Amino acid sequence: MRKVSTEERRARLTRRHFLAPDAKARSFVELARELVGLHASDPASVYLAAHARVSDASVAEIERALYDDRTVLRMIGMRRTMFVVPLDLAAIVRAACTNAIAAAQRRRYAKVMEEAGITRDGAEWLEAAGRDALAALEARGQAFAAELSADVPRLREKLTYGEGKSWAGSQSMTTWVLFLLAAEGRIVRGRPRGTWTGSQWSWVPAPSWLDEPLPELDADTARAELVRRWLGAFGPGTLTDLRWWSGLTAAQVKAALAAIAAVEVSLDGGTGLVLGDDDEPVPAPEPSAALLPALDPTTMGWKERDWYLGAHAVMLFDTNGNAGPTVWWDGRVVGGWMQRKDGEVVYGLLEDLGADARAAIDAEAARLSAWIGDVRVTPRFPTPFHRELAG
Repeated sequence: MRKVSTEERRARLTRRHFLAPDAKARSFVELARELVGLHASDPASVYLAAHARVSDASVAEIERALYDDRTVLRMIGMRRTMFVVPLDLAAIVRAACTNAIAAAQRRRYAKVMEEAGITRDGAEWLEAAGRDALAALEARGQAFAAELSADVPRLREKLTYGEGKSWAGSQSMTTWVLFLLAAEGRIVRGRPRGTWTGSQWSWVPAPSWLDEPLPELDADTARAELVRRWLGAFGPGTLTDLRWWSGLTAAQVKAALAAIAAVEVSLDGGTGLVLGDDDEPVPAPEPSAALLPALDPTTMGWKERDWYLGAHAVMLFDTNGNAGPTVWWDGRVVGGWMQRKDGEVVYGLLEDLGADARAAIDAEAARLSAWIGDVRVTPRFPTPFHRELAG
């Protein structure tokens, strides 16, 4: 069994995740494909992840791919998380993950609605509400959630919870119905209101957004391809990493690994997996700096993160496991960053790196400040280190 050291894993990460200065992605679409999707729960992260990795990336270029050329799609994927993925990958993700997520959520929503007394038949209610919402959207061509709620009375119903408790609140049926329609591929998220940091999406019928429907793929074949792509970008990784990142069951991951004939390698402290033709050593690039956003696909790429995160998780992740903005040096996390109200990007280090590293990180912070410009970026999931930097 070949040994892949921690140093080589970091070299692979730096090169394959386009963090090395001589290994930048050529386009936003290439980046989304090669990283097997870009985390999009925080809309700004998609743009900031591209800025860190794509030569001469601009907001206009990214928006053109998202909303004009429509070569990438924003969708629910692995772990019921929002991703931006190229269309060929979108079909794989849908068959491997999203179809099962949609079915499970439809069952759960129906049960909760019945228990709350909204309806006796949650499945029928959701089907009727979805049919009415889709008809209203087709009539408008494009609409925001509030506009569809005005058109469809069912969507205005609310489910209340925690009455009398500090955490009491309500859940709009609009959110659930549109989630299901999107997860089932009947509608897609279009251009949001406001700037590129906004998340109030417009909705569009899928047939009018896509030139042609996404192909229907066999679920087992799609899961094998998804695992193959993950190992190509993130390998070596462990079975634990793969199960966590994909959201698949252990049996599904093992079947996918067998289908692609993945091979085991020895890691520092355990056993990892790589593709059968990917066991050659990877030369280490020159040390380089990167400022990656909250929920970046690299930071969130593995479950077992000690080899690139060290002991910094408690400061740079929130209590739900969401990564905040991170500072990277030579293939590992060394600190965090934030944008202040005046627009300046500031950072803090959790290790002593020396003058050369600080100079490189200073340059990246200045480059990021200039690129963001007048827009203000606030992570959706603040971490202890973010609050510390904010003072």
